[in-house]
Amino acid sequence: MANNPEIPANTADSTRDAPTCYCPVGGVMELLSRRYAMQLICAVGAIGPVRYNEVEGAFGDVSSSTLSSRLDELVEAEYLSRERYAEIPPRVEYELTDTGEELCHRLEPLLEWVEDQETT
Repeated sequence: MANNPEIPANTADSTRDAPTCYCPVGGVMELLSRRYAMQLICAVGAIGPVRYNEVEGAFGDVSSSTLSSRLDELVEAEYLSRERYAEIPPRVEYELTDTGEELCHRLEPLLEWVEDQETT
């Protein structure tokens, strides 16, 4: 804009369409762009409260360390909740938080679109 002589750089004109700034979404996008993050959100959403082994079985070839890291990151970001039960053997379940459910709902069309692109 500063290089356009027709639009002064310091003019606040409400009739002009300002580009949308997506800068605040950087952290979310960084997390979601990590391997298996979006798929984990949708898988946990589809299965419901899920144990680690169930998630691991749904992904097959994912390494245990990658899966554990991704689950921890999604819990830290408050998209998933982690419930540890005082049982023998220990039992841990993951479930979507309210924010995670909203994210899952918004990701499903994107993941369906990606799948359609891969089959065409």
